[in-house]
Amino acid sequence: MTIVVVGIGADGWSGLPEASRAEIAGCEVLLGGRRQLDLVPDGGYAKRPWPSPLLPALDGLLAEHAGRRVCVLASGDPLLSGIGTTLVERLGAGAVRIVPTVSSVTLARARLGWPAETTEVVSAVGRHVHRVLRAVAPGRRVLVLSSGAATPGEVAALLTGAGFGASRLTVLEELGGPDERRVEGTAADWAHPPGAALNVLAIECAGPPVPPPLPGLPDEAFEHDGQLTKRDVRASALARLAPAPGELLWDVGAGAGSVAIEWARACPANRAIAVESRPERAARIGRNAARLGVPDVRVVTGAAPDALAELETPDAVFVGGGVSVPGVLGACLAALRPGGRLVAHGVTLETEQALATAYTEHGGELTRLSVQQAGPLGGFTGWTPARTVTQWSTSKR
Repeated sequence: MTIVVVGIGADGWSGLPEASRAEIAGCEVLLGGRRQLDLVPDGGYAKRPWPSPLLPALDGLLAEHAGRRVCVLASGDPLLSGIGTTLVERLGAGAVRIVPTVSSVTLARARLGWPAETTEVVSAVGRHVHRVLRAVAPGRRVLVLSSGAATPGEVAALLTGAGFGASRLTVLEELGGPDERRVEGTAADWAHPPGAALNVLAIECAGPPVPPPLPGLPDEAFEHDGQLTKRDVRASALARLAPAPGELLWDVGAGAGSVAIEWARACPANRAIAVESRPERAARIGRNAARLGVPDVRVVTGAAPDALAELETPDAVFVGGGVSVPGVLGACLAALRPGGRLVAHGVTLETEQALATAYTEHGGELTRLSVQQAGPLGGFTGWTPARTVTQWSTSKR
């Protein structure tokens, strides 16, 4: 069957074009949120509100109505953090027909006079609100799709804690509807009580300079106990891991999670799994990821190779710890999809030997990285060397 997904705005039935009304009128089952269903008059269809939680029940609900004409209501553009995206992912594009209307993002930009090319959009719908922190930078304009009435206050607190308290916030509620409202203020002084659940938050960022989402964040950007892939070596590893939008990385023996975090920061669509055997370090990775704007980095507490058994197939793997543990490198290489990249680091004789063996067996590139930093030496300046890192990198044939 083909499911039709119709976008509807806060102006409800009256704001729908005739084509959208015809799609709804011709269905047998109308699915949607209670608020959306209330915007549509009763007709020759059965209204069914979404169950909660939705995702675990979705397949069963669709199977229940197999063979019937099903229409789904979504907010505005169904493919903008909406149910349309979920249905396409589950059923395939050929089984879903999208009938959009004007999105909340389009309406917000129209109200503010913000061009699309200078506005970044971050969704907090069903996601961690810390994702906003990846997007902020002085002078940047950001639109946040709120998860509910509490989102603006949560974002204001986050921005203030990150040094962006001077940022100008505008909450646009019920866009396009009869109860449309606008609330403004700065993040540091935000004292407005929660308003409408349906809102978009606009941020005009004002704060200190922030590093761009490029490899090589300063080491002090991470909370760590010394187990950290240092800045220059980390940049080298990420250059060889070559993150591409939407790809998945395993960071094995993750320590502070710096490689996984920088991979995720490279593109909002990137995903990363950090595998760390020590619980205190695993908790630290979660804190680092949230503070640096990529809270969706998944942290798995366990030792490789056993902890890798049930993980999704990666596009790239970084092994920062456990290189000399029997089976780790083999398991990581075997898990990679064809064309996937693997980078492994070692600083001990044992790990160097393991990497040399892997190079002999699988080819690739074996490199020694030596970094020295200038520092005081008596009344002069001298070089202080860091531990030399042996790096093995390869692509799976």
